[in-house]
Amino acid sequence: MMPNLNLLPGAIIEMLATTAHTHSLTQADRYGLMAAILDESLSEEERRCIDRMLRSLLRGKIEIVNEVSALA
Repeated sequence: MMPNLNLLPGAIIEMLATTAHTHSLTQADRYGLMAAILDESLSEEERRCIDRMLRSLLRGKIEIVNEVSALA
């Protein structure tokens, strides 16, 4: 049974903006992306934001870091 996941409104768009600014994907971002991908109620805009982040990661424009948050 899948747990009920509820994302904060605007969380994906904020994550995209932060990732674009820091050029890094933190542990918190990765868990947020995992929860978002499992959420069947995402808007088309949010799905496109996730696609943009994943493409940037594959192209090397952002890197995965082992920090919990970019706010450190």
